[in-house]
Amino acid sequence: MTVFSPAKLNFFLAVTGRRPDGYHELVSVAALLDFGDELQVEGSRIQNPESSRFTLECDSADVPVDGTNLVLKAAAAFAAATGWRGGAAFRLTKRIPLGAGLGGGSSNAVAALRALNQLTGGAAGEAQLADIAATLGADCPLFLPDGPVVMRGRGERVELLPAAAAARLRGRRVLLFKPDFPISTAWAYDRMAAEAPRQYVATDAAEARLTAWRQSNAPAEELLFNNMEGVAFAKFIALPVLLEKIRREFGVATQLSGSGSACFALLRDDFVAAPLAACIRECWGPGAFLREARLA
Repeated sequence: MTVFSPAKLNFFLAVTGRRPDGYHELVSVAALLDFGDELQVEGSRIQNPESSRFTLECDSADVPVDGTNLVLKAAAAFAAATGWRGGAAFRLTKRIPLGAGLGGGSSNAVAALRALNQLTGGAAGEAQLADIAATLGADCPLFLPDGPVVMRGRGERVELLPAAAAARLRGRRVLLFKPDFPISTAWAYDRMAAEAPRQYVATDAAEARLTAWRQSNAPAEELLFNNMEGVAFAKFIALPVLLEKIRREFGVATQLSGSGSACFALLRDDFVAAPLAACIRECWGPGAFLREARLA
């Protein structure tokens, strides 16, 4: 079978502090896109040797296909949690750029969980899938619900955004753009911790801001917030310079997604995107990634 593995965007991301276990506490609103990777899965009931029970191929040479890949970690975690003794061969078609803050690796892991659950006829319920996903990475649980979500804790506490608020995100048109360099998520969070408490947002303030937007009729543009921009922008000056230029010259809202380096612009349905894309290419060169998409 082939499973779609969507990218995500953080519309609201408030990192509020560091936990004793090294992770960070956050309050975030994230939504999935109709753009992403594809994961092909071929299952086997043969009890293969453990070393070859799960295999992975990828069309991108930049993606590791050994045990460090979250697809294979997800497969091993699923088998351990459910007792399933079969095997699977995975082939990943990679479209989400690496080091972008678009959740590609986490999405791939959840796609693997969903695929194996279908192959096994539902060996795990939704609650168990969520528990397995939470062990794989902080972003993983957000890829399970059907719709925009609010994330709390280190990202493992996920709830659907209320329908009225979600309607202001669903279907919105976005332009994704990324320079030809990645940003390490681990580096970004380490920088935040090193500059604490200056970079953090108080939890009460983050919740109040989110509640005010949820209870209003304000558009998605008024939800935008990401305090990870501080550390990213301080080192990678090309990011804030271009985002400000786009806001000034094109009148559209822009933001860094997650820890970056991908950014996005919210577009009206009647907005002509070609001049904006040309501006990004001119500023960041031909190596920049651009893709138009819509929120799922």
